[in-house]
Amino acid sequence: MDEAVAEYIRRTVLKIPRDEIKMMLQKWGFLSETQLQTVNFHQIKDNISQDVVQLCEENSANIKQAAVLDIVYNHIYPNKRMWSVYQMNKTEEEMEFFDLTDFKKKFKRRLRSTLKNVTINFREYEDNAIWIRIAWGTPYTKPNQYKSSYVVYHSQTPYVFISASVLKSNLPLLCQALVVASNYHDIREMELRSHSLNSLKDIVFKRFTQNFQTYYPRPLQENKVAPESADLRIIQENRKEKEKIERLNREVFGDGPQPKLEFAQYKLETMFKSDPKMDVLDKREPFRCLVKFSSPHLLESLKSLSPAGLADAPLSPLLTCIPQKARNYFKIREKKCLFPGSFVSP
Repeated sequence: MDEAVAEYIRRTVLKIPRDEIKMMLQKWGFLSETQLQTVNFHQIKDNISQDVVQLCEENSANIKQAAVLDIVYNHIYPNKRMWSVYQMNKTEEEMEFFDLTDFKKKFKRRLRSTLKNVTINFREYEDNAIWIRIAWGTPYTKPNQYKSSYVVYHSQTPYVFISASVLKSNLPLLCQALVVASNYHDIREMELRSHSLNSLKDIVFKRFTQNFQTYYPRPLQENKVAPESADLRIIQENRKEKEKIERLNREVFGDGPQPKLEFAQYKLETMFKSDPKMDVLDKREPFRCLVKFSSPHLLESLKSLSPAGLADAPLSPLLTCIPQKARNYFKIREKKCLFPGSFVSP
């Protein structure tokens, strides 16, 4: 076995929590159960990794088999990577039968027609997800196994989840290979990113519930209560206001937890309106700006704004509709005036 392969296997084993090493090696399936029984999984991780490398040498492991172990690790720990969502389009709406063998063949052929030094591995999972691992090289260097890209493609859907390598120049090649292999016409990024792969899937596959209700102010009712002390009235008003905010928040976000989204981006186009006497603009042209949001848990952060007193309830639909708009490329173009009579820089 090549020294580079042995070192890669050793480092991959060292990344795994000690209590989960045996389970992950079983999922890998390269070593037999008899071989695994010879390993003492209660010793320090460095010794475990050396024992695993020794068994892999007996089985003459190569880099492709070592890469599968890395896929198993990333499938169990997908939150170690930053994922972006891409959506593909077809020119026609006809449903086609998905052939995995044909998909693999076309993907490899397209990628290797441009770049020879590349390692490609596939692994299927029970939820119709195809995990693809790509290690990139250059015309003069071997693939760097430590800077690999990951693709998760659900067959029969137009959605692709990509965790790209450091080399951004490889991303167009990867997208071209996906479009050709899956028989789509084009592909574009949805400006939707997160470490939580499952949350991104929940959003694009509509696997979570969120209410989208329009709030209409209710008419004020006369107060017909007996006079109370000022302190008690303030406490009562604060409690009613808190209950009202919680109700409005629940109407917009629902009762369940929000998908873990870390990045969102709007492209806004709005008409600037001002007093004609001010003569601010010579021509009526749309005002365009790019608005970006980032947070360790964006949707939960937005949900907490009103209860924390940082925003009025209910929140603007421009904020609460983020998951819904994500299903439409997340390219939002709102032709409305944001601040009439004033200019706001992006």
